[in-house]
Amino acid sequence: MGGRGDHRRLKILHIDPERNWGGGEVQVLGLLTHLAAKGHHSELLAHPGGLLFARCRDLKITARPIVRRNDLDVRCVASLRRLIRESGYDVVHFHTKRAHTLALWLPRDKRRPKYVVTRRMDYAEPRGWYTNLLYNRSVDGVVAISQTIDDVLNRAGVDKEKIRIIPSGVDSRIFENVGPQKAVCNNNTTVVGCLGALEERKGHQYLLEAAALLKAEGLKIQYKIGGDGSLRARLEQEVTRLDLGNDVQFLGFVTDAAQFFASTDIFAMPSLHEGLGVAALEAMAAGKAVVATRIGGLTESVLDGINGLLVPPRNPRALAAAMAKLARSPSLAESMGHKGREHVRQNFSLKNMALQNESYYYDLLAAPS
Repeated sequence: MGGRGDHRRLKILHIDPERNWGGGEVQVLGLLTHLAAKGHHSELLAHPGGLLFARCRDLKITARPIVRRNDLDVRCVASLRRLIRESGYDVVHFHTKRAHTLALWLPRDKRRPKYVVTRRMDYAEPRGWYTNLLYNRSVDGVVAISQTIDDVLNRAGVDKEKIRIIPSGVDSRIFENVGPQKAVCNNNTTVVGCLGALEERKGHQYLLEAAALLKAEGLKIQYKIGGDGSLRARLEQEVTRLDLGNDVQFLGFVTDAAQFFASTDIFAMPSLHEGLGVAALEAMAAGKAVVATRIGGLTESVLDGINGLLVPPRNPRALAAAMAKLARSPSLAESMGHKGREHVRQNFSLKNMALQNESYYYDLLAAPS
């Protein structure tokens, strides 16, 4: 029904019910853009209030609304089953865990499309009947965005033959005009950027604690934190408690990542969990040295001592020391920024991510049901 040599146009349904805009949605939009350019017919089920839903209109992709509160919300199942049976899709691609669990309820007859899921998070997956049902029986293929996630799935008992490692990518062209030069700031102050949802897993608390340590040392650093989330009020209170009111700026949701990176010197990613770290890839594409935690896929994208520095998670003192090292040596930060930009161009392009997903679709269609 396909094969590596089969380049017929495909009909693909993409499902991403998340409302927030993040690294995963960047990948989905990039994939949809590539598939549209190649002549494939894509349709999208997405949250009607999300940015992904709105941006797909510019691509003239049919976007249908889907709202799913959690993995147990099955209100959309009946209409989704009907859509799949009537529309003749070749592939249904689930882009989040909340989308993936819908596969448990979808048609399994011989006429059904191939089901594929992208796994983006590095949380441990329990070995057992549910994981076996979700990954080995309900879908035909699994995209792991890093070797770390591949390892997580292997330990959980997911069949190795079902997994294809396809790293996330970045469109480096967006960041071509952003250089590693020092950002414009009064009093020659170093600017540290941090971009990500204001949620526990992103570790912002430890960045603020590190900032307090560096302020006590007399190091002049400003912090620009982009993103929004459930912890914003708590983090703002922490800024006040640590007397960082003049040093930390919360920017809210960032619509122009290139402009954000152009206003920074160093990028910090103090995450507690990270499948790969798209924000770190974007920072490197913008020529910025990265300080990140040694967890998940960050150890694959950030090469310690080459394009950035890796530190233990939940360790404000180590994080502070790494930021201080780069702040005190702009030439080192610039050198790491150049190497990071080249690393992303060679290994993490958005085009390559999309091409590999497209190729995987053909391979799945060629495989027996």
